[in-house]
Amino acid sequence: MSVRIHRIARSLFDALAAGGGGAEAIRELTAAQYSKHVILLRGVVSAAGAAGPTQARLASEGYGLLAEAQQRDRAAADAVIRYPSVGAWALHTARALDSGPAALADEPGRPAAEPGSLCAVAAAAAIRAGLPGEIEVPVTGGAVVLPSLGVAAVNAERAVVRIVPSGSSVVWSGGEIPISASSNPDAPGWSGLHHFRAGPAELCIDDIDPFRMPAAPFLAPRLSAAEASAWNAVFGSSLQLLERHHPLVFSEVTAAVSVVVPLLAPDSGRVSSSSPETFGAVALSKPSDPCTLAVTLAHELQHIKLSALLDIVPLTIPDTSRRFYAPWRDDPRPVSGLLQGAYAFLGVAGFWRRQRHLESGDAGFRASAEFARWRSAAAQVAATLRASGQLTPAGIDFVEGMALTLESWQDDPVPEEAQSLARREAEEHLATWQAANGQA
Repeated sequence: MSVRIHRIARSLFDALAAGGGGAEAIRELTAAQYSKHVILLRGVVSAAGAAGPTQARLASEGYGLLAEAQQRDRAAADAVIRYPSVGAWALHTARALDSGPAALADEPGRPAAEPGSLCAVAAAAAIRAGLPGEIEVPVTGGAVVLPSLGVAAVNAERAVVRIVPSGSSVVWSGGEIPISASSNPDAPGWSGLHHFRAGPAELCIDDIDPFRMPAAPFLAPRLSAAEASAWNAVFGSSLQLLERHHPLVFSEVTAAVSVVVPLLAPDSGRVSSSSPETFGAVALSKPSDPCTLAVTLAHELQHIKLSALLDIVPLTIPDTSRRFYAPWRDDPRPVSGLLQGAYAFLGVAGFWRRQRHLESGDAGFRASAEFARWRSAAAQVAATLRASGQLTPAGIDFVEGMALTLESWQDDPVPEEAQSLARREAEEHLATWQAANGQA
């Protein structure tokens, strides 16, 4: 498993700063994230001795099998290495190993960090690559988790994944569970990921991996087949909308997003999130309609791109105590959070800039108001960032690129009533924020 030094070409940097980047930029960011995962996996193996000899042995055996699987079928093994939850598990485990043995134990709301889980990563890669053999895998909470494939329920402390030409299975002293390769993800003792195709995109719904989105609260429980089908349908319609009317967003989403993580719906509205730990995954509550999902994807796509870019190029200086007003948040934000929000709402404004011409009636009015509000809000925050003194030279260039795009949109005509609604909502948000936090 090799890595290389990653740099982003100036042309792609400028395209990303302007709000886009296209599939070419996504490919560069994806390659850098792959290298990040490999470095983390190596780090887990190197530090695994801190967890004891058994964990060190398992980590070493897992790394060896993963390398063999990559030699047999590189694409199959790499699909597992770059799987979002693998990066989150490796980062969490490496940090826990660095902090000492106590950090490896289960904590409320957080899965355990076990270096030996590298065996499960390797087993998934070997299954995908069709590499015969067997390997011991950890059993945590009565389950064997095979990233990118699924979870087997195991009533034992130890288990083995066995891979033979006729099929793979999880085996222990008291039983055996076949790893289902059928279109039905559920079989006795086995819960596989829900896979679906939406246009050119191959996506999976991960509602089982404990590291699928560690930073997100309110993870939804396992979806039923009918619920997964409903998600499939709305994603298909949403990606069709993006393909027809937002081709740049479509090309980036289909290149960047491979995993969907369901969240529980709040009492009102919707929630979504992404994380630097899980490049390629988007977490969200059940979408109500294709357009709502499309703008959510446009929003989270920006976070995904920026987080990956920040692993290559620092754009802000280390955090200070200064906090700033963000027109989309109720709390004061550090400059790093302010940059993330401004970039996300640059994408939101760009979505509504096009979408408003496709809507009519109340929907068209609301779309125009959304465009007016978020182009103004993102431009306002870009100005705050430029004046903050907390950007690196590359960060200054990046925000200048954002500002140029937003400035080019300020004269786009918007119906006066929609503009007035946007202004009124912005003023109300600021007043509420100042009542809670003081003057911005």
